[in-house]
Amino acid sequence: MTAETLFPLVPWVVLIPLAGILINLLAGRALGERGVGLVASLAALGSFAVSVLLAVGLAQQPEGQSLLLARWMSIGSLNVDWAFRVDTLSVTMMLVVSGVGTLIHIYSIGYMHDDTRHNGDPARFRRFFLYLNLFIAAMMVLVSADNYLMMFVGWEGVGLCSYLLIGFWFEKGEAGLGNARAAKKAFVVNRIGDLGFLIAMFTMFWAFGSLSFGEVLPRAAEAAPAVLLAITLFFLLAVTGKSAQLPLFTWLPDAMAGPTPVSALIHAATMVTAGVYLVARSLPIFAAAPAAQSAVLWVGALTALFAATIAVAQTDIKRVLAFSTISQLGFMVAAVGMGAVVAGMFHLITHAFFKALLFLGAGSVILGMERGHERHAQAHDGHHGGFDPQDMRFMGGLRSRMPVTFWVYLIGGLALAGVAPLSGFFSKDEILAAAEQVSPAVFVVLLIAALLTAFYVARQLALVFFGQGRSEAARAATESSPVITVPLGILAALAAVGGALNLPGSHLLGDWLHHTVEPLVEAGFNPLTAGIALVIALAGLGLGWLLYGRSPLTRAEEPDPLAVRLKGLFTWLRRKWYVDEIYNALFVTPYTRLSQMLAGPVDQGLIDGVVNGAGGMARLLGNLGRSLQNGYVRSYALIMLVGVALIFTFLLAR
Repeated sequence: MTAETLFPLVPWVVLIPLAGILINLLAGRALGERGVGLVASLAALGSFAVSVLLAVGLAQQPEGQSLLLARWMSIGSLNVDWAFRVDTLSVTMMLVVSGVGTLIHIYSIGYMHDDTRHNGDPARFRRFFLYLNLFIAAMMVLVSADNYLMMFVGWEGVGLCSYLLIGFWFEKGEAGLGNARAAKKAFVVNRIGDLGFLIAMFTMFWAFGSLSFGEVLPRAAEAAPAVLLAITLFFLLAVTGKSAQLPLFTWLPDAMAGPTPVSALIHAATMVTAGVYLVARSLPIFAAAPAAQSAVLWVGALTALFAATIAVAQTDIKRVLAFSTISQLGFMVAAVGMGAVVAGMFHLITHAFFKALLFLGAGSVILGMERGHERHAQAHDGHHGGFDPQDMRFMGGLRSRMPVTFWVYLIGGLALAGVAPLSGFFSKDEILAAAEQVSPAVFVVLLIAALLTAFYVARQLALVFFGQGRSEAARAATESSPVITVPLGILAALAAVGGALNLPGSHLLGDWLHHTVEPLVEAGFNPLTAGIALVIALAGLGLGWLLYGRSPLTRAEEPDPLAVRLKGLFTWLRRKWYVDEIYNALFVTPYTRLSQMLAGPVDQGLIDGVVNGAGGMARLLGNLGRSLQNGYVRSYALIMLVGVALIFTFLLAR
């Protein structure tokens, strides 16, 4: 097959997941759980298969192609097509999204079978897979778009799906509202970033008269510097929202309210990487605005360090990974900000492997804890007691109870820490090498973040898997089923060997991406930098093991060793630097009070008064007209006579 025959397949990366939605929507009840899960997984797999075929076509024709599906809108000088861009950058994202997404779909069949029963509503199983397929479709629109407006459609689509999936158990959580509030928080915070995307598009159209990549990016340097700065800074605002960077990161930790596969899909492989992709795609614009590049670089670097400091003090197994995701996204944003696009995309790919593995591994741990808790409850006449299956303080000793989950989790954790020869070592090393060239200060900040990363990895591994079980649930936990452990094994293999994508000397990924985007910074393998990074990773792991592994905790109530040493600082970090409290004081509370003040006089008084007054006037006129319609012919004749008399009087008066 030639590129000319393969490239026209690109619409199917979106259409196949939509077909999966349609089949499960119409026939899902008859198909049952297995059928629904199979259809949804095959839809994701079909999208991956098309992505592979597109990659084969690009191997023959690396410059790619833009394919028109339909004319979308034409308003004055604005002409926007629904067109797909097939190039090495977009297809790389398609492969990551659909490939990892397929494994998450398969894993979800086993996970949601247990989770829907644990939460008492098995009927929601089908709804979950409808949302999951919709998420894949929206993400595929985002990464395959040939213009910014079509990208924005996918951008908003994944935002909607995140709201639906984070709030999947909307009636659960604190006071029966916690999950719903988490979903709303994610939706509202992302709308702030989306406003930045919109303003950037408006400014872009004003400057270039187009929103098409093919027309805007080659002419980026032609615009006035102030215009380019505005476009890029508003794009940066969009990135901070979607990729959870400072200051709009607060939604992502709360998004752990969604089922664990949601965390893996949204926060490891798809939605949160959209901001990184936006900067990579728009690199010519950022290259023409050096001040914006510096802003992106420092936002990413500071976010990497800031989130890592918080992760070291969390006790929820998924929250540690959530802040880890924010931190690793900071590495990627810093990389694309400095122009090291290959390094940023390389880390995006390897992060999708090992972070999806860690999230899904955490889900396996949570299921094991829940099974152990149920077994203990049944053995003690249904007595449950207080218990949180996600709290690492209640875990311990799971290495022997869940050996498969332990080994794959260990691989993912060491890859995240940057231990050679696992994938995270090579991708993180490229970012550090680029930072050393561009900014020694950023290099130091990222090194400290890498040290903290290795530390919280060791802390989590020790608390979850080593020592003895600190609860009856941990002591009775059992290994997960193959439908869960097999995808974990595949992801573990990818996390282990994923560094081969861009090994020093081969640079397969770099050569592949060069056909689409030309990096501003290319960092070759630096043995000294790599050695420093490895020593930092081993030092962090060793420090974590000294505190948590050498003398494991024996009781859930036992104080955290780090808390004993850091005292008040540990509380500060555990409370996330009190950012949520600060935001509530500065924005949420004043806005709420203002809305309450205006609700009476403005909303209920003026607005409701106008609307109700219009309705009252219509009712009055209706009553008047109804009184005239009495059914008597003599009354109608009299009305006609009076009307004619009034008309003649008017004419005579003139």
